[in-house]
Amino acid sequence: MDIKPSTRVASIGAYAFAAVDEKVAELKAKGITPIDFGVGDYQDPTPRLIRQACKKAVDEHAADGYPSYIGAQKFREAVAKWLKGRFGVSLDPKTQITSTIGSKEGIFNFHEGFVNPGDVVICPSPGYPPYKRGTLFAEGQAYFVPVTHKNKCEYKFKLIPEDIAKRARVMWVTTPSSPLGYVASLDFLKAAYEFCQKYGIILASDEAYSELYFTAEAPHSALELGKDNNYDGIVQFHSLSKRSVMTGWRVGWAAGDKRIIDVFKKVKTNIDSGTPNFIQDAAVAALEDEKHVKKLRSSVKRKRNLICAALRKAGLKNCKNPAGLYLWQKAPEGMSGEDFAKVLIEKCHVVTTPGEWLSDAVDGENPGAGHVRFAFVPPIDEVKEAATRIEKLKF
Repeated sequence: MDIKPSTRVASIGAYAFAAVDEKVAELKAKGITPIDFGVGDYQDPTPRLIRQACKKAVDEHAADGYPSYIGAQKFREAVAKWLKGRFGVSLDPKTQITSTIGSKEGIFNFHEGFVNPGDVVICPSPGYPPYKRGTLFAEGQAYFVPVTHKNKCEYKFKLIPEDIAKRARVMWVTTPSSPLGYVASLDFLKAAYEFCQKYGIILASDEAYSELYFTAEAPHSALELGKDNNYDGIVQFHSLSKRSVMTGWRVGWAAGDKRIIDVFKKVKTNIDSGTPNFIQDAAVAALEDEKHVKKLRSSVKRKRNLICAALRKAGLKNCKNPAGLYLWQKAPEGMSGEDFAKVLIEKCHVVTTPGEWLSDAVDGENPGAGHVRFAFVPPIDEVKEAATRIEKLKF
């Protein structure tokens, strides 16, 4: 029997972070324990208050059965309260918020509700792979906008061709940007919204890293632009993964325009069965506490400073990120991101992700070429050891 993948599956390569995991497994098989900055998955434990809330909730929900497809009312109310306190926006938890099984599931499947064959989705490059992969599975076409240190991840809307804009159904923005870590200005978000309104495009804002910032001013949300018009054409995706060290818990939300949320709810009821109630209760506890978030922010900043200082001592350009979980480091002159990542593995036993794996070509050039991504997820002692090894490199 001849087993063949679908055209969609055959058209895509390996998932970038799965390839990183394979590289880590190869090193471990050789008896080497690498320091893994490859995948954005915290290696520190989820805060105790969240774990305690989950333990209690397991018994309280012992006979619940399937959870709500769209999230428990208690969870959606906690999200609405948090959004109000954090961004000053007022959303109806009954109609303008739905739970997701983390951001990845929500973002990937979102396209199924709005993209028809041949429709365009505008995506940043480099960017989160589900923007592109979800578009392809919905039989749409991804159009890539380059995001770089030079443009600080702000799109040049005048450079987007008119025919692309007219065919676009969704445009993704990320703030703070991933992996470069730039915080979108309100002026940029306003320009993005006006562009989307002009062409009838949904503005989809991925804000999963909004609580990881290292400057005095916290990042804004695209939702702030829609406070006076029921968030017309805007949807925000968020998650507890990066904010509360809950990557493996798989809980997040989508919030915004009721019409968009209504369609997405319909998609979800046909794809998944929701996040377990005991995990949603833990997420509520996480949303009600800011102390652990401040502690995490301080920890990530400390890790960033250690690695950035080591890279500068090694002779590399300062690429310190103002926000986010990642460092988008320029490789030594004349070296590809893949080659630099190989040097870090072979000489330092440090795992990173080559920029080429996270980016798609724009006008024949890959904006991720010549970069590697560090995810600040190892424990602090391992980060210190990695910094000691890296600073001994001389470029």
